[in-house]
Amino acid sequence: MRHALHCTTLALALSMTLVACQARQGEGDAAPAKAATAAPKALPTQTVASQNGQVTVTTLAGGLEHPWSVALLPDGGFLVTERPGRLRHVSADGAVSAPITGVPTVWAEGQGGLLDVVLAPDFATSKRLFLSYSEPGPDGSAGTAVATATLGDGALTDVKVFYRQEPKLVGPNHFGSRIVFDGKGHVFISQGERNDRPTSQKLDMLQGKLVRLNLDGSVPADNPFVGRKDARPEIWSYGHRNMQSLALDPRTGKVWEAEHGPKGGDEINIPEPGKNYGWPIITHGINYSGLKIPEAIGTSAPGMEQPYHVWEVSPGLSGMAFLTGQPGSKWNDSLFLGALADGSLIRLSLNGDTITGEERLLKDVGARIRDVRVSADGKVYVLTDETDGKLLRLDPPK
Repeated sequence: MRHALHCTTLALALSMTLVACQARQGEGDAAPAKAATAAPKALPTQTVASQNGQVTVTTLAGGLEHPWSVALLPDGGFLVTERPGRLRHVSADGAVSAPITGVPTVWAEGQGGLLDVVLAPDFATSKRLFLSYSEPGPDGSAGTAVATATLGDGALTDVKVFYRQEPKLVGPNHFGSRIVFDGKGHVFISQGERNDRPTSQKLDMLQGKLVRLNLDGSVPADNPFVGRKDARPEIWSYGHRNMQSLALDPRTGKVWEAEHGPKGGDEINIPEPGKNYGWPIITHGINYSGLKIPEAIGTSAPGMEQPYHVWEVSPGLSGMAFLTGQPGSKWNDSLFLGALADGSLIRLSLNGDTITGEERLLKDVGARIRDVRVSADGKVYVLTDETDGKLLRLDPPK
């Protein structure tokens, strides 16, 4: 009887970990590394409602401190970044490793820290991965950076800085940053304007820009500002605020990005080379104080692109993934976005590039959704951005 009572109590405790406490977006001070935790013998699951039927939600791992990004490994495991500066391996059965050594030094203050992790296109043979992070600079400054490294057994080797946002600025906010490969030998890196609004419009600065590089770190000859003395050649598009969502549509090869507005005006764009997406000159948002953005002239201006999709009330977007090529799935041709402020996983229904509907999942979980990824078999993986963050798997409705 005592054993049965203990098992029942343990199962209840595991299921209760799905209910996370509210966290402020600005949290992220570095903390001491935590020891490895053992995988649960039985992974807790629950069902949640959706427009298409019941969704099974499985907690694969917990105890992650403000996890920021998850990469799906070929063996069924995962790599997860924690914003304070740790990279962990999570096995397919949920065991969380001790911190992987060799991670670059990060500036873990405010919204800064260890951010995105993605596998290189040739990861199966090279074991190479890309990490984005806030890199410390002189006099308390910091900037978004990307490093490459080789993944070994519990350690990164051959760590090299691949990209640096220049110049570095002082302040704890708006680093971005996501990394996406276009399948044509290029990598796109999103970043924020470091909460220094005018930088988004300055072509000699890299803040508030989507950049495009070759896989060896060089600048593609056909980037839109190559050859201009007044512009950085890395820039693909500009006039962005804080891009924490970036994904490649596998149906078309187009890169989509989403970014935080201020108070209102979160938006999706499909960035085109050399185009200006308007921040802070045009916006659907206002300052958090309730006052107008000082530089804003309205929601449109000549020479500036309109958002592809806009939310007048900010969900707080972070993470983006397409689910396509699954004709038997009720979620086929969907775009998923994590929502921090709204505490939900947003699913947008697509007909080609056209957004035809929206639903918000996981509201009952009560957690900020930081990242979302989709596996080749159509399952959806999300990270909750909490002190006790979780890695969840969603099995689509049948």
